[in-house]
Amino acid sequence: MNTPVILITGAAKRLGAQIARNLHAAGATVAIHFHHSQTDADTLVTELCTLRANSAHAFQANLLDIATLPDLVNQVVTHFGALDGLVNNASTFFATQVGEISGDQWEDIVGTNLRAPLFLAQAAAPHLTKRGMGCIVNITDIHAERPLKNYPVYCAAKAGLLGLTRSLAVELAPNIRVNAVAPGAIMWPDASEDFSADEQAAIIRHTLLGRIGQADDIARAVRFLMFDAPYITGQVINVDGGRTAHL
Repeated sequence: MNTPVILITGAAKRLGAQIARNLHAAGATVAIHFHHSQTDADTLVTELCTLRANSAHAFQANLLDIATLPDLVNQVVTHFGALDGLVNNASTFFATQVGEISGDQWEDIVGTNLRAPLFLAQAAAPHLTKRGMGCIVNITDIHAERPLKNYPVYCAAKAGLLGLTRSLAVELAPNIRVNAVAPGAIMWPDASEDFSADEQAAIIRHTLLGRIGQADDIARAVRFLMFDAPYITGQVINVDGGRTAHL
């Protein structure tokens, strides 16, 4: 059986790195995409290749430059000889106040969260069909359907990604499955000022399990959709501790 090759965007650290570790532990060869975080990406590649030789490699690309996205896919295929799965994880997240939203903010958030996944999927599709696996998993957000105040551009972009997931499932069937995982409160943003302690506590109060989740909760959902869900496409799994049931 062929070893599946999976490209994960934004995989150098945080959630993307855990997705890479989990898929790698399931036997996949992983292509670690990064933009600026080369040190983190190289460290992760060393970690994974220590466990299994030649099972990971880092690839640099600016996802806002759509002209380079086919080249990113081609680099992965050239290096590993195939591409069987794509995880669109990379995301830009910051507040945008209505009345002060700039074109640059729009381009950054929509470009990373929506435009790049579309053009990566388009570039990857011919390769994903060649060995019979053919799977795309998009990381959306529970706020794609339940908007978060002060984040209208981000919520719109993730809503677009959710719609894109369902549209691509139709367009790429029957050879490629396309699904999404929608995290709730999993990891607080690196910028602690985005959510105060009071805001964090309020979010936890509205989560049925009474706590935030872990990165591996998302990674395991991605792994399920990638490897163990051959009859699932066009769906979204909310991994949110029951928060959407309590809003």
